[in-house]
Amino acid sequence: MSQTVDRALSILPLLAEGPADLGQVADRLGVHKSTALRLLRTLHEHGMVYRQSDQRYRLGARLFALAQEAMENLDVREIAHAHLLRLNEKCGHTVHLAVYEENEVLYIDKVESRYPVRMYSRIGKPVAITVAAVAKLLLADLPEYERRALAEKLDYPMYTSRSTPHATAFLQELAKVREQGWATDLGGHEESINCVAAPIRGADGRVVAAMSVSAPNVVVTADELLTLLPLVRRTADAISGEYSGRTPVKDTPA
Repeated sequence: MSQTVDRALSILPLLAEGPADLGQVADRLGVHKSTALRLLRTLHEHGMVYRQSDQRYRLGARLFALAQEAMENLDVREIAHAHLLRLNEKCGHTVHLAVYEENEVLYIDKVESRYPVRMYSRIGKPVAITVAAVAKLLLADLPEYERRALAEKLDYPMYTSRSTPHATAFLQELAKVREQGWATDLGGHEESINCVAAPIRGADGRVVAAMSVSAPNVVVTADELLTLLPLVRRTADAISGEYSGRTPVKDTPA
């Protein structure tokens, strides 16, 4: 049974390359045409493949519908939370998770610092979009025309002397973030608070969320916080892998 399932599933990547006839499917699987036909008929009955008028097979609409439904029901917060907790246990600082929705960047999860000095931030609260590290990552992933249009509409409050002063500087910062794949806020929102952030990507490579580690100067310096960047990026990559299905969670032995 497992071999049959394996063969059936092996047909889908082949058809993802383009329509294929019965002979091509049989050759790819290394089986007789009659075996390939049984597998294709079963997949066809479930809407996973579709037989065209030229007798070639392609991926079926049901497969795309299931993929879309699965993506819509994925909860990045649920997937990320355990990773955020582990990161917090390792470094002790405040960890945030944020997403971009309706022209706002919102915190959707937070793990508090274990130090007495804590950040004033809460789940559901919009971030300072022109300076926050998570915002830079989320906006840097937008298509260029969207980035430019958004940058022109934003206000640029000078929270501190290190705040982003205008649209030109903001677009330059986003270009830098897009190229390097991580972001910082070193006193841009609050003089005493520094932050490093990394992106969480979906199966298509697009940024679906961003996570960060933040700490006040009285706990660690900006340079000390930057040494955590590799750990932050590894955590984001682990969340990305689980979210996109590239690294499935291992089954727990019975």
